[in-house]
Amino acid sequence: MATGQTIGYLRVSTAGQNSARQLDGIALDQVFEDKCSGSTTDRPQLTAMLKHARSGDTVVVHEISRLARNTADLLDLVKRLTGKGVTVSFIKESMTFAAGKDNPMNTMLLTIIGAISAFELSMINERRAEGQAKARAEGKHMGRTAKLTADQIAAIKQRAVTESKTALADEYGVSRATLYSVLKT
Repeated sequence: MATGQTIGYLRVSTAGQNSARQLDGIALDQVFEDKCSGSTTDRPQLTAMLKHARSGDTVVVHEISRLARNTADLLDLVKRLTGKGVTVSFIKESMTFAAGKDNPMNTMLLTIIGAISAFELSMINERRAEGQAKARAEGKHMGRTAKLTADQIAAIKQRAVTESKTALADEYGVSRATLYSVLKT
């Protein structure tokens, strides 16, 4: 293994998810963690990790889909890191990529696994959209619960002509921005 730092990269899709299991038990010198979608490489901690990693370092990632959900981005990131002399190791897939040690079989497997990951994401999105469309067709409410009823909105519109907007917002328990939004409709 390389003689530099061992750098961990963690990613979960939402702030509510927990990344603790990803590199549990692995000794790391530095950890970079993003809590956002892997569908783009525009991630603050990914950018910081790419700048931080130096020749001789090893970047450890729990699984391929944590680094990228797009095959082209995945291959580009691995190439950028190995091009700097950084070793990239994926724990779950037991795959390692090092500068100057091209392994055509590993590259092919990385491409295939990356494509499967991208396909899986598109299938998840497709099923979610189908479920939402079905729920809407059945008349189910989607999104946040409305803060104000139709009767409250009508009363606010009528009273807003002569009363303070701030007082109305306080009385109905909404922000002034919500109140002004209601008045525009």
